[in-house]
Amino acid sequence: MTPEDCTGNDNAAAPLVAGDRLWTNREGIEEYNIRWHWIQKPSTSGFTAVLRVKNEAKSLPFVLPPILRSVEHVLLVDNLSTDGTPQLAKEIAREEGLEEKLEVLSYPFEVSRCGPEHLATYPDSVHSLTYFYNWSFSHVRTRYALKWDGDMVLSPEGEQILRNLAWQLEGTDGAVTIPRSPVYVESERVAYLDTQPGAAEPWGWRNSPAYTISKAFDWELRLPNPGDPVFRLPNFMCFELKWLEADEFAHWSHTVFKETINARKRREWELFYSLHGGAEIPEGVVRIESPEGIHVVEHLRKVFTKTLREVSAKREIHPTTLES
Repeated sequence: MTPEDCTGNDNAAAPLVAGDRLWTNREGIEEYNIRWHWIQKPSTSGFTAVLRVKNEAKSLPFVLPPILRSVEHVLLVDNLSTDGTPQLAKEIAREEGLEEKLEVLSYPFEVSRCGPEHLATYPDSVHSLTYFYNWSFSHVRTRYALKWDGDMVLSPEGEQILRNLAWQLEGTDGAVTIPRSPVYVESERVAYLDTQPGAAEPWGWRNSPAYTISKAFDWELRLPNPGDPVFRLPNFMCFELKWLEADEFAHWSHTVFKETINARKRREWELFYSLHGGAEIPEGVVRIESPEGIHVVEHLRKVFTKTLREVSAKREIHPTTLES
């Protein structure tokens, strides 16, 4: 199968049309057809955060509590985890007293990795990243859907912003973009925060036929519709965990990132292996050290906003250490 073969739907089970309530997959697995339930007059407002996860047990204790506190519903779609991710998610929600907000679903198919592997997979296959995303988001029942990753940690300020956003967007069609700051975790007390501003990508949108996931060259794609308002949230809302002891690029089928369209991922790859190798702190990166007995991720949640604001106030960013 060549990439060109997969740009269309030859021999597909059915064309994927945004207005259709049912999308079938080419494998003919009826249980995993996509059944859209578009909400024209929703009974509930606000956001459903959709987490598509695989082996995120290490990050979930930091990721899940803030997002559970900030949105109306959290939908966690587990994709073949082997580390107890779905069970841990339920335990965390129960401990937070928010188990009624969490729904856990299973997507039991190997999903093509970003890059050439994704390109060579039909978009209507259950193994397609595009199909996986659309199936996940088809379960949203609130007015807005929020794409949330299993490594994204909200700051306390970010929690408040998301809670306010639910009523501020009431009656509005549009997209929400959220900048994320990568954090490279070395140990329980040391991490490195990349303060270089990145692109704010679309992470929230109206739950309607106008917003579905399309196949792009390297990954899935959801762009704001022309003419729709775009709401850009502040830089200090959330950060993205990257564990230096893990393979943080396993979901890519290659790591030759194009500078023109994937400069952010290329920088992440370069910083990861620079810090993993013990090199000097790269430009634009801040070393964070937490007090004894406090995990650096929890400490960073408290100082994240202050750190970014201090850095942005300077004309030039230099390697820095922020200690407790």
